[in-house]
Amino acid sequence: MTQDAAWRSFFFTASDGLRLHARLYPGDGALLPLICLPGLTRNARDFHALALALAGETGRARPIVAFDYRGRGLSAWDKDWRRYDVLVEAEDVVAGLVAAGIEHGAFVGTSRGGLIIHALAALRPGLMKAAILNDIGPRIDGAGLAQIRAYLERAPRPKTRADALAIQRAAAGASFEALSERDWERMVDALYVEDSMPPVPAYDPALLKTVTGVDLNRPLPELWRQFAGLGAIPVLAIRGANSTLLSAATLAEMAQRHPDIETLTVAGQGHAPLLETGDLPRRIAAFLAKADRR
Repeated sequence: MTQDAAWRSFFFTASDGLRLHARLYPGDGALLPLICLPGLTRNARDFHALALALAGETGRARPIVAFDYRGRGLSAWDKDWRRYDVLVEAEDVVAGLVAAGIEHGAFVGTSRGGLIIHALAALRPGLMKAAILNDIGPRIDGAGLAQIRAYLERAPRPKTRADALAIQRAAAGASFEALSERDWERMVDALYVEDSMPPVPAYDPALLKTVTGVDLNRPLPELWRQFAGLGAIPVLAIRGANSTLLSAATLAEMAQRHPDIETLTVAGQGHAPLLETGDLPRRIAAFLAKADRR
């Protein structure tokens, strides 16, 4: 059912029978579709403002697919929280693209979404013609993951929208000094079930078990081999200057290892930069235009 003039809901079935959701934004079929993969607890709504901004940059709407992973947004919750897993979610993305009739495209992944891009580079490299990694890479800093886990475990439950805004700003305001009030509102509104009062997070609470079970006393696995699988396509790697998850050193190493990569550090933002803010839509539009011409 259409809920906005710019997009429509698309439901499809995963290989295990779960009913999943994505947003489809129509566009010029001559342009590469952009497949949008959100962060761990986030959903397709995070990419709405970017979708509109990209069309404004070029005057041509690009076909866009923005996914709600299982247990997030409008997708069904999984009875087994262990299936909130990067490889399972990568398979779900493939299933959604097949159902939508999309053979390949450019991918943008924020945090968890970037890990799924790494998985797809190993499993289905032919799907990807370009990749944008938003504050994620082959090496994750444990300090950043610990910070995310601490927030998810301890964040108070808001009673009102104003509470939700205050909680987010208290938790992340020091890392996102560049955001305007409208930026904060847009980011926070996408985190909760629409029009819920009190605000209810738009994800299955069992999802947090996947984070609390990580042993941060042991080195986290690195994905350089999967990153190498992106070597045949152009990559735009974005880092928030205040990020504690993707270090400047890792970004530099990514630039050394990849033959066709652009790197961009976003001042005044942490993990992860809002892609619709500042100069990012122009930079992303330019990157995608070059990918269209390849």
